[in-house]
Amino acid sequence: MHTKLTLRCETRSISVQAPPAAVLDLVADPRNLPRWAPGLGDSVHADGDDHWLIRNGTSTTRMIVRVAREQGTVDMLSADDPRLGAFTRVLPNGDGSEYQFSMLFPDSVPEPAVQEQLTVVEAELEAVRTLCEAAGSPGDVE
Repeated sequence: MHTKLTLRCETRSISVQAPPAAVLDLVADPRNLPRWAPGLGDSVHADGDDHWLIRNGTSTTRMIVRVAREQGTVDMLSADDPRLGAFTRVLPNGDGSEYQFSMLFPDSVPEPAVQEQLTVVEAELEAVRTLCEAAGSPGDVE
């Protein structure tokens, strides 16, 4: 008998009063991560075409970042296990955008840890909105 294993998926989204291109410009560039996701790392450096090194104090994590601008998607995946990470999408929403952020969690992650991570994600979404809305134009978000 074949057993299908799926991971727990949690999705959050936020409306942003900025064009999709402005939101995508911010979130598609991994070097911007410390601006809107400071808990993830304080510096980000390229390590190949779609691999990035994220430093947080003395620890370093490798991440794969895949961007499909035409579809408005940015996936930030664990280099160790690309099934895990954040799968994001920027959608048009009237004159602005909707930024959707989905994370997959193994069943072994305790509920309090999932909730703690989702609290962090919600703060990161607020930071994306603040940065994009304050920028005024797509070129100003960097």
